[in-house]
Amino acid sequence: MPAEPAPRMTAREAIALLTGGAGFTEHRPPPRTLPPDGPLGWAGYDAARERAAERTGEEESVVYGTGVVDDRESVLLSFEFGFLGGSLGQLTGDRLEAAYELALSRRLPLLALVATGGSRMQEGMVALTQLQRVAAASTRLRAAGLPQIAVVRDPTTGGGWATVGAGADVVLALPGAQVGFAGSRVRPPDADPYAYGAEGQLAAGQVDAVIPAGELRVTVGRWLRALGPREAHEAPRSAAPLPRAQPSSPSGLPASGREAVDRARAAQRPRAEAYLADYFTVRLPLHGDRCGGTDPGLLTGFGLRADGQPVAYVAQCGTPTRPAGYRAAARTIRLADRLGVPVLTLVDTPGAANDAEAERAGAGAAIADTFAAIAAARVPVTTLVIGEGGSGGALALAAPGNTHVTADSYFSVIAPEPAAAILKRAPSETGATADQLRLRPQDLVELGIARSIVT
Repeated sequence: MPAEPAPRMTAREAIALLTGGAGFTEHRPPPRTLPPDGPLGWAGYDAARERAAERTGEEESVVYGTGVVDDRESVLLSFEFGFLGGSLGQLTGDRLEAAYELALSRRLPLLALVATGGSRMQEGMVALTQLQRVAAASTRLRAAGLPQIAVVRDPTTGGGWATVGAGADVVLALPGAQVGFAGSRVRPPDADPYAYGAEGQLAAGQVDAVIPAGELRVTVGRWLRALGPREAHEAPRSAAPLPRAQPSSPSGLPASGREAVDRARAAQRPRAEAYLADYFTVRLPLHGDRCGGTDPGLLTGFGLRADGQPVAYVAQCGTPTRPAGYRAAARTIRLADRLGVPVLTLVDTPGAANDAEAERAGAGAAIADTFAAIAAARVPVTTLVIGEGGSGGALALAAPGNTHVTADSYFSVIAPEPAAAILKRAPSETGATADQLRLRPQDLVELGIARSIVT
């Protein structure tokens, strides 16, 4: 069952939750005169707007302007659900477009605090086409390398979810919030309510995190530091530093291919969590592939190092990587590239998942997209192989020319067991096959696949 939502905040209460005592400067677009009862001449529409204004003190369903969140100036736009259900009409579109343009002109991140029931029926198709205006404005901001963060409140449904909410780079949700394209009055009567809530959307990979209201300001502030934008005086960000090797029981380099494979598969060998915990002081996970899938064996997100440097990360956790994992990896790499943030990848997988479900979920296309994301990246990508490097499922996350290995790793065109099977060799010849594959860390350096061994 979905969690109970917190009491609904007004638009200005939501803004104050993030800005605190730093203050907020409201902006307004140029005034527009509408025909009586709106573009459709909907009887009673003007009276309904007047009642909404008296009840809320607002002129429209969106408030926007500039404010400071954790010492970072931002453009904030906030929906007032009490004004006709936070619905989008022509004047709402004016305000949303103006908010995005304000962020673009001042090169500021955009924070959207969303609570809406969707498009305004009293304006018909004129209301619905505001979604196209929002999508175009968001695209211009994206092209300029400026981040967009959405906080989805209760409720966030319809076109507001499908543009301002789900279209953001990072989507945070308040506990128990109703979140989904279909609102409560238009979904099937037997629909599972969990699928339409913040927690259900998190499980489906559509939301990055569910954050209690009391933690929101700190969390958003960290995201602003991690995503930028980069200040004008800052030099271009250099490559992500290599992680330090984590303690492991064996010492030295493996003497044989079989030993290299055994060390990489050892249960006590340090995993991605140990490397990430040592590397970052703050980690901000991204969750899911935005296509309804998640892969618990692949971690993605952004982090801050002790010196404040932001780095995006993609880390395999030793399991076969699923299509959702590759799509999440590509999403993270492309976002980092657009924002100018260097990327660290940690390779550790026996290979891509090869079951029927993975094939139906588009394993080949997802792997291809990850290869393409790294190939197209303009920011530096640094790779450390910390365990198994199994075939193309591992290579998809490896940076050409900037891959390094640990003493507990191997990298191979295929694992030695299936290699022996393909060559019609007996299982007893697996060790000799591993030697022939030259998959040890020192072999990889000699072959020019890896630049160094991190010890």
